Amino acid sequence: MNLDHVFVCGHPVLDFAATLRARRSTRFEMFVTPDRLNAWYVESGVVDTITPAEESDVREAVAVREALYRLVTNRRLGEEFDREALAVVNGAARRTPVTPQLTLTGRHNEGTPAQALATVARQAVELLSGPDVPLLKECGNPECTRVYIDRSRGMRRQWCGMESCGNKIKAAAYRARKKTAPASA
Repeated sequence: MNLDHVFVCGHPVLDFAATLRARRSTRFEMFVTPDRLNAWYVESGVVDTITPAEESDVREAVAVREALYRLVTNRRLGEEFDREALAVVNGAARRTPVTPQLTLTGRHNEGTPAQALATVARQAVELLSGPDVPLLKECGNPECTRVYIDRSRGMRRQWCGMESCGNKIKAAAYRARKKTAPASA
C-alpha cells in the first residue's frame, strides 16, 4: 500500500478523515508514526513548520479523526450527529489553533501537533455547518471509504479521484467486458 498522503477530497477535513483507508475491508492506517502525522499536517498546508509529534499526539489525532468521520457520515446520510463524536470534535476545536504570522517573505504557519489538530477540528466545524454539506459524497469504489465534495457539473462525479479510484474501477470493468466478450473469428 502506498504510504503517500493523498489530497483528493476537496477539503482538508475530508482528507484527514480519509487517513484510515479502506474502512470496510483492509483498514490501512496512514498515521503509523508521529512523523507520518506531522507530514500530513505540513503536506495539507495546515502548518508550514511543526514541532515534533509524540505517540500521544497520534492517539489524539486518531480519536478526533474517527469522530470527524462519524460526523461527516452522519451529515452525508442526513442523520442526527453522534453526540460522543460531537463532544470530541468540539473539545478539540476549543483548543488553541495554529496562529498565522507575517514574516519578511509572507505568511508563515508554525505550530505544535495539538495546535494543528485544533485547526483541523475548527475547519470541521465550518465544513459541517456550512454550504458544502449537500455536496458530500462517498467514493463509488466499494473498497474506498473517502468522502469528497462533489463540485462537478450536475453532481455527476463518482470517485474521490480518477488517479486513486476511478481508473482502477474503469480498468477492471474494461477487463471484465473483454473477458466475457465473444471471440471474433
